[in-house]
Amino acid sequence: MEPAVKIVVAVLAHNEERRIGACLASLPLGDPTVSVHVVVNGSRDRTAAIARERRVIVHDWPEGGKARSWNRFLFDTPGIEGDVFVFVDGDAEVTPGSITALAVTLAADSAINAAAGMPRNGRRAEQYRAEMTASRGLFGDLYALSGTFVAKLRASGVRLPADLIGDDSLIGALAKTDLADEGGWRDARIEPCAGAGFLCEPADLGSPRSLHMQYRRMINYSVRHFQNRIVTAVMRGPGPTALPERMADLYPEWLGRFRPRRHPVWWWFDRQALARMRASAAA
Repeated sequence: MEPAVKIVVAVLAHNEERRIGACLASLPLGDPTVSVHVVVNGSRDRTAAIARERRVIVHDWPEGGKARSWNRFLFDTPGIEGDVFVFVDGDAEVTPGSITALAVTLAADSAINAAAGMPRNGRRAEQYRAEMTASRGLFGDLYALSGTFVAKLRASGVRLPADLIGDDSLIGALAKTDLADEGGWRDARIEPCAGAGFLCEPADLGSPRSLHMQYRRMINYSVRHFQNRIVTAVMRGPGPTALPERMADLYPEWLGRFRPRRHPVWWWFDRQALARMRASAAA
């Protein structure tokens, strides 16, 4: 009999006391082959306390930042070993059977570095699923990396910039290039997994809290837009070993080239993003 596949699930959560319970309830907590870790980063609420009430391992770090915590969990925490590494956002609910489906997808072909879960709700979910299947992209809400690829990541010394927003884009690029520059790009190294899905809480535009969160999210999307331009240049040039410790380290070189997009949806948020980036560069 073949030994069971060992699966590590990392739930990355920042101020998710409202959603973390539902997220954890959607995971196979009783499966002995699945080790669930909740990575709490910079939270000021009861996220860590709620997680500790469940059968999970909690890592509660005071510093915020999803990319920073992703690095600390994957590279700096002893004893995190598995055949499959699944990453889940703390505000997502995972549909039944998803964790197994991701592991089966990775096991089907040793050339696959990552498997992508699919959005199951929201007015654009069907469109997103079609785009992900066509482009072999992944969402940060739910995806899996093979243990072989994680071992290669650890040996390479390549880490996510600590202040990166939209870590899924860079992780997808690292998976598709197999840690080389863009000359090594192979879409087939990410496999969309139809059997794996996630549910997200829809935005309630009638709620002041939800509106405030959406406003901040839009600024983050704009920062991500400009950061992606820098990351793309690095990946097309020297490759991932040249990624900085912080994206802000490269801002002085790039900010003079950036302008707000003229699109009415993005102009204001791009202005706010560039102001934030200038402040980070000066810090």
